[in-house]
Parts: sequence; C-alpha cells; structure tokens
Amino acid sequence: MSGSPWRLGATTDGGDQGCRSPGADALASAYLPISAPGGTLLYSLVRSARPQTIVEFGTSYGISTFYLAAAVRDNGTGRVVTTELSTAKVAAARANLSEAGVAALVDVLPGDALQTLTTVDGPIGLVLLDGWKDLYLPVLQLLEPRLSAGALVIGDDSSFPTVQPYLDYVRDPANGYLSVPFPVEDGMEISCRIR
Repeated sequence: MSGSPWRLGATTDGGDQGCRSPGADALASAYLPISAPGGTLLYSLVRSARPQTIVEFGTSYGISTFYLAAAVRDNGTGRVVTTELSTAKVAAARANLSEAGVAALVDVLPGDALQTLTTVDGPIGLVLLDGWKDLYLPVLQLLEPRLSAGALVIGDDSSFPTVQPYLDYVRDPANGYLSVPFPVEDGMEISCRIR
C-alpha cells in the first residue's frame, strides 16, 4: 500500500486456514488483509446504508476496519466496534487506526468475540464477519437480537469450506435473510436482515 499510513511489517507466509486454533497469537504475524475491491465494497455499503453501529468480527491489523471507519467518518455519523483475539494484532490495529486518523471512530475489543460482543448495544446496522470461519454462525446468532431491520451482514471468505454452515443459514429464507454471493477474491456473502 504505497503512500499508506499503515505500519504493516508482517508477511503473508502464514494464515487463517478457515478454523480457530488454540492460540490466536500463533498467527500474530500473519497479514490477512481484505482485498482492495472488497474494501471498496465495504466502504460503499457503509456510505449507502449509513448504519449507526457497525460490528466487525476479526480485526487483524485493521485494514477492513479502516474502510469501515473511513465510511463512518465520511458519513459524519456512526461508530465501528471490532473484536480481535490476538493481543499482538489488537495493539497493531490500534496503532494503525490511530495513524490513519480514524481511531476515535473505532472501539477495538480484545478477546473472545463470543464474550466481547455481548457488550455491544443495538441496533446494529452492519456486521462484517472476517474472523475464525467456524465462528461466523455463532457470532451472527449472538448479534441477531440486536440487528436492525434491513441490517447488512457480510461474510468474507465465503469460498472457504468452513463457512458452509453459515452460508446454509443465511441462504435459508426461514432464517430471515435475503442473501447473495459476491465474487470478490475469496468471495463475500452479502445478506440483508428482512425480518
């Protein structure tokens, strides 16, 4: 990212294989960014939907968080709440967001998302699922009572096999979502809460 305010000294030689491991800090040096087209899509969705509360599961180094927060800044309203299990990535994300000038718009919650996200008040207007793939569905179900009508839920890396239970859930109309796959990098599933 030439000209970027990010200090990202990590490499891409490790990475999330789609499942949770016993030690999140084992992947602390794994640079797992959203693609530029994916980030632009997130920015556009936030600008259009104008959600007051955005929840991101899986901060990593804060690249996707930056796109979300930049849209909040440009909308002039809203906030981003993001969660990350790796203590090293929490520190790096906070530094990156501060350096990018959007830290005041973001609450980075360190720890297990199934615990930290219980503290987020609704209504939640947009959710980005981009952490451990096997937790997409449990995180969504934890947040569902606080989703606003019409809330957008974006599941990144939807081509990963471990995302399938989540996809089955949001693609079943009985669960109250209208869902469409979006062809960007490893895929995104964009779902709208219709009830």
